[in-house]
Amino acid sequence: MAKKKAARKPAPKAKAKAKSKGKAKAPKSQYNPALDSWITHTELASTDPDATGKWAAKVLGWTFRPSFPMPDGSKYLLFMYSEKGGGGIRVNDPQELPGTVPYVQVGNVKKVFDKAIKAGAEAMMPPSPVMADLVIAIVRAPGGVPIGLAGPK
Repeated sequence: MAKKKAARKPAPKAKAKAKSKGKAKAPKSQYNPALDSWITHTELASTDPDATGKWAAKVLGWTFRPSFPMPDGSKYLLFMYSEKGGGGIRVNDPQELPGTVPYVQVGNVKKVFDKAIKAGAEAMMPPSPVMADLVIAIVRAPGGVPIGLAGPK
């Protein structure tokens, strides 16, 4: 067992080295059709993402991956609360109150976005590519609840 532990030590050093460079790239999205209609990502909009992240790490035990830059110059903090679940923390937009947006995975964001609008939702953010293989959108469902849509197209 001691040999296995010794063999595992270089991996954390490599991670620490990557973090210290400070220029993390957005992770690549991995679409799994078996997760369609599941909440696969939770996004927290915060007035102070760093403080929210430090609190969540201390109180909830969440771990964080290297952050990556957003187009507006802010950073996006990626967190994991289990081996299969996580999300992001970003600064809230000026017109937006701090809060949470659950993202539901779908096979075709534009198709589901259009269906949501026809069924009575309000458009908050039209389908927008965020990575080469990931499109997101947000609708306000009847009752005022924001719901994110995420998928490969």
